[in-house]
Amino acid sequence: MTGGSIVVGNAHQGNGAEPPPDAVPLWREDRLVAPRRPALPCDTSADVAIVGAGFTGLWAAYYLLQADPSLKVVLLEREFAGFGASGRNGGWASSIFPVSLGRVEQLYSHPSALALQAAMNETVAEIGRVVSDENIECDYAREGFVSLARSQAQWARAQATVAGAERFGIPGQWQLLDAGAARDKINAAGVFGGIYTEHCALLHPDKLVCGLATWVENHGGVIYEDTAVDEIDNGIVRTKRGSVTASVVIRATEAFTPEFAAYRRNIAPLYSLVVATAPLPPELRAELGLCGRTAFNDLRNLRIYAHPTSDGRLVFGGRGAPYHFRSKVDPSFDVDEKIHQKIITTMHEFFPALRDVPITHRWGGPLGVPRDWFPSVGYDKRNKMAWAGPYVGDGVATSNLAGRILRNLILGKHDALNSLPVVNHRSKKWEVEPFRWIEVNAGLRAAATADLEERVTGKPSKVSALIEKLTGAH
Repeated sequence: MTGGSIVVGNAHQGNGAEPPPDAVPLWREDRLVAPRRPALPCDTSADVAIVGAGFTGLWAAYYLLQADPSLKVVLLEREFAGFGASGRNGGWASSIFPVSLGRVEQLYSHPSALALQAAMNETVAEIGRVVSDENIECDYAREGFVSLARSQAQWARAQATVAGAERFGIPGQWQLLDAGAARDKINAAGVFGGIYTEHCALLHPDKLVCGLATWVENHGGVIYEDTAVDEIDNGIVRTKRGSVTASVVIRATEAFTPEFAAYRRNIAPLYSLVVATAPLPPELRAELGLCGRTAFNDLRNLRIYAHPTSDGRLVFGGRGAPYHFRSKVDPSFDVDEKIHQKIITTMHEFFPALRDVPITHRWGGPLGVPRDWFPSVGYDKRNKMAWAGPYVGDGVATSNLAGRILRNLILGKHDALNSLPVVNHRSKKWEVEPFRWIEVNAGLRAAATADLEERVTGKPSKVSALIEKLTGAH
C-alpha cells in the first residue's frame, strides 16, 4: 500500500461545548491559546482513514509512516489532537491490562496470557525508546509503580498477588514490599506494605500528543482539526466538510464510540476524575517520599492513581463518577464536585500534611469500557474496517501496542504481536437501556461496597472476589 494517504480523525464529543473553566487538565494549561490547525477543506481520497486523533490514531500514524514513508497521513479531529482521554489521563504508561491474566487464560490459553503480559511490559520500554529516538520531550520517567497496602485486607491481597504471579509463571512481575520498604518509596499514612513493579513510566500526556503530532507532520502527515466525523461506512469517512474515501478505516474513538449509531452498545463511557496540587515545597516532598517519579496507588477495589509530576505537584485521580444514561458524554461531567471532593479526601488520608496545600486543577473525562472489559485491536479487510480500544483507563501504554498491531495488520507485516489475545477480540454488546445504566452503576457501587466491607471486616472482600469472577476485571 504505497503512494496514497492515510486519514486520521475522531468523533464529536457530544455538543461541542467547552468544559467548565476550572476543568482544564493540568497538562493542557499551556495550550489554551494555541492556534488550531485548519479544518478539512474538501473531499479527498486515502489508503487508510483513522477515526480518532488521540494516542491510538497518533501511534498508528507514527508506525505506519515509519514502516512506509511514502504514505500520506491526514488526521481529522473534531476539536484538537489529544482532546479526549489522551489529554485527560493520570500520566501513567503502565503494563496493567484491565482483565486478569486468569481470565485471559480462561478465554484463550496460558501461553497467550503470558505473551500478553510480556508485550505489555515491553510496551513501557518501547514508549521510552520512541521518545528518546525522536527527541520528544514529555517528562518520561521510568521508575515503576508501587501499590500500597493500607489495611490488613489490602496486605493480604498484596501477598496473594505476588504468590499468584509466581504460580502463573511470571515471577518477578511484582515484588513484595514490607512496611518499611513500601514507605521508602511512598511515605503515605497507614502503610502495611505493598507491591512494586518496574514496568511503569510516568509522562506528560499532552507533551507526548504534541510530540507525536509534530513527528507525523514532519514526515508528510497533515492534521485537520475542528472537523467532526459524522459517519463511517465501508471505506468512507463522512464529515460536513467533505468525505474521505479510503482503502481502510481505523476506528479509534474510545469513549466517544457510542455516538455512532452502529456502535451505540459496544462501549459504555465511564468518567475518571483527577486533581492536581500546587507545587510542593522540596522539604515536604522529601518527607512524603515524593521526590522521585514513582507512580502509586493502594490496593482498594475502586481504583485510584497518583504520581508526583516533574515540577513537584501531586496528581491524584480515581473512579467513582456515575455512568450517565444512554452513554451520554458531556463537558459538564468533567467536574463532579462530590467525586472530586472524595478524591481530595482520599489524598489527604494518604498524606495529612497536604491538607493546607492548594488544589490548582480539577478535571475529568470519559474512558471506554467494553462489556467484558477486554480491549481489542482488529482488522476486517472485507469491510475495510480496522479498530483499536477501548482500554478501560489503561490506554496510555496499550494504545502504543495497538498502534504497532494496526501497522502489522494493515501492511501485512508478520509479527508475534499479531497473535496476542487482543487481536480481533470480540466483546458482547452492552444491554439496552435502562438495564445498561442499572448494571454499570451497580458495578461501581459494588466496588465501593467491597472497600467498605474490607474496612469493617479487615479481610479481602467477598464482593470483590465475586466481581472479578463474573467480569475478569481486577
